[in-house]
Amino acid sequence: MRIVPIPAFRDNYIWALCADGRCAVVDPGEAAPVIAFMEREGLSLAAILVTHRHNDHVGGVLDLLARSPGVPVFGPAAEPIPGRAHALVDGDTVDLDSLGRYRVMDVPGHTEGHIAYVGEGALFCGDTLFAAGCGRLLGGTAPQLHASLARLASLSGETRVYCAHEYTLSNLRFARTVEPDNPALLARQQACADLRERGLPTVPSTIDQERATNPFLRSRQPAVRASAENHAQAALEDDLAVFTALRAWKDNFQG
Repeated sequence: MRIVPIPAFRDNYIWALCADGRCAVVDPGEAAPVIAFMEREGLSLAAILVTHRHNDHVGGVLDLLARSPGVPVFGPAAEPIPGRAHALVDGDTVDLDSLGRYRVMDVPGHTEGHIAYVGEGALFCGDTLFAAGCGRLLGGTAPQLHASLARLASLSGETRVYCAHEYTLSNLRFARTVEPDNPALLARQQACADLRERGLPTVPSTIDQERATNPFLRSRQPAVRASAENHAQAALEDDLAVFTALRAWKDNFQG
């Protein structure tokens, strides 16, 4: 099976899972690039997987269904998803035959009902976890997002992280502000800058990379806590407080 990024809008990725002349797509915010990809590759649409309700993740679903009637649409039970045939909750399984078998994880925080799909060594996490970052709070709460990221961080370190946006260089600038003495961050920033200069995606990353360089997974690290406290000009009593301070800091970061 191949997993291919389909660029959409300014910085979205729609992920296409391809095998045996079929593909499933994750978070099709618009239909036109998916249709162009399938026609170019000679693929038929087998399934649509959705992580959350935002239009840049669901805006193309109905147009794809109009072109391919009867294709199953999977999405979170707790959010309104257009065309959804299968409402998913934590622990459900999505079996796509040769395109893989995926476990559903509830990962609220960015939105109140956000889910992720894990299987075949891959994590499709929408806007919950980004390369070197995480989603804003747009319906969920900081405690929810902190707990969701901890769940994702507990996955196998080799798991490939397929997030839905090309935000990596911006996220790394913030991460280096938080943790300027982390050598893994400098190496990752240089590698990602090289990829972008060549017009290539910086994702997928891995869970191991995120544990080593993503400040939102590193609130227990003394250097991260110290930076967050310095920025907040206050003592932060626990990991959740550090995470919440980091998220608020990133919301207004201009670096």
